[in-house]
Amino acid sequence: MMMLFLIGPPLVAASVAVAVRPYRTWVGWVNVIAAGLSLAVSLAAALATATGAPPPLARAVAARFDALSALLAVCIAFVMLLASSLGPGLADQRDDPSARTFRVFINLFAATMLTAVTVQNVALMWVAIEATTITSAMVIPLRRTKASVEASWKYILICSVGIALAFAGTVLAYFDFVATAGQVPDSLNWNVLRAAAPSLHPEPLQLAFAFILVGYGTKAGIAPMHTWLPDAHSEAPSPISAMMSGVLLAVALYAIARWKVVIDGAVDPRFTTGLLLGFGLVSMIIGTFSLVIQRHYKRMLAYSSIEHMGLVSIGLALGPAGVFAAWLHVVNHAVAKSMSFLLAGRILHRYETAEIRKVSGLLQAMPWTGALFAAGVLALVGLPPFGLFVSEFLLVRAAVAGHHLWLAGGILLLLLTAFISLIGHLNQMLYGNVPAGVPVGERRDWPVLALAGSAALLVALGVTVPRPVSALIDQCAGLLP
Repeated sequence: MMMLFLIGPPLVAASVAVAVRPYRTWVGWVNVIAAGLSLAVSLAAALATATGAPPPLARAVAARFDALSALLAVCIAFVMLLASSLGPGLADQRDDPSARTFRVFINLFAATMLTAVTVQNVALMWVAIEATTITSAMVIPLRRTKASVEASWKYILICSVGIALAFAGTVLAYFDFVATAGQVPDSLNWNVLRAAAPSLHPEPLQLAFAFILVGYGTKAGIAPMHTWLPDAHSEAPSPISAMMSGVLLAVALYAIARWKVVIDGAVDPRFTTGLLLGFGLVSMIIGTFSLVIQRHYKRMLAYSSIEHMGLVSIGLALGPAGVFAAWLHVVNHAVAKSMSFLLAGRILHRYETAEIRKVSGLLQAMPWTGALFAAGVLALVGLPPFGLFVSEFLLVRAAVAGHHLWLAGGILLLLLTAFISLIGHLNQMLYGNVPAGVPVGERRDWPVLALAGSAALLVALGVTVPRPVSALIDQCAGLLP
């Protein structure tokens, strides 16, 4: 029932968008209301989970709604609400095919992500994550250009290869389970695999995790499997970029984290932590130094995502303290990156270019958008009082506490490099003369207020981690030690 109440609203909204012809503005508002309902259900379940009560309406054997599922579901529903509220099809009464396409597939995209984080069966989780590729790829070329179509196909091809490797890892682990335990009911359920892990064979499970990490890591944008990400995120409409960068990458990391617990039950945990540390560091290095040479502000945000997913991967390898920091970082990154991409879309609409050198005088031309975009970038570089400062501080502290001083030093050096690069790009955009032909002035409309609310949430998470959030992430750290 929980899955029905959580996933039902976006499916209904997608059905309405398909059925109503010609397209009407109220169809878009049905989408917004549906996203709000999913957020309300996920918040109620998360609050119940944080306080130790069983999640309301969660009774299905196939569903899983523990602390980690609740946390990711809230993030997905929040970003979905933000993206649907600022997407096309809410203000124009014309029968715009692109608005219909957007409303259909953004809802299906959200539904597949919500399914991935709440389903118990790891094979169905794989199916749901594969489905996120198709549903999101359909919207990347919403405005048909050669670059957007190429980005969409590149995304489909590379992520399909990655997800095929994840499937191979899943099958390998399942065959080992069957060879050891025989035919057991619900043998692909995560809790059954976790309980049976100590009796499984280490060698095939090590190989299985390597496939799973590379496979799902491709979808998570972990380097060197990240090559699809900058093109797809920069060419997609900004609401889709917000969802892909804000939560899709975290959903793929969720799958890796679930499998890590199973594999650690059968092999020395140093095997999985070593791989996560290695890929995490490579991601941080590539993401950070790509920021230095970046000349395109949407691609700049995309490479920032690669850097942040590297940080999360490292956190998952640093024990309970690192896991706490990693999932707190996921929450903060979801808010900051979705807000920043949506603001980038407003800048692109006004300046009609995504090149950093052609955007100047942003604070004059768009004072509200410019100020909020500056806040988003400052949050992403980890400055106080924003929430990412807290999660990055906790992550570095976990590395020091684990006697990984070299790792803590390397992380700080890379964070400093990213800081210098992003601040340099931001200054170039904020100041200077407004280019000829760019209108000056901006209304304080409701999209600005919604994005300002996201900035306020980042500040709130930087000042204090609310008790329910802390309790929920503590439970996540207990689930994934």
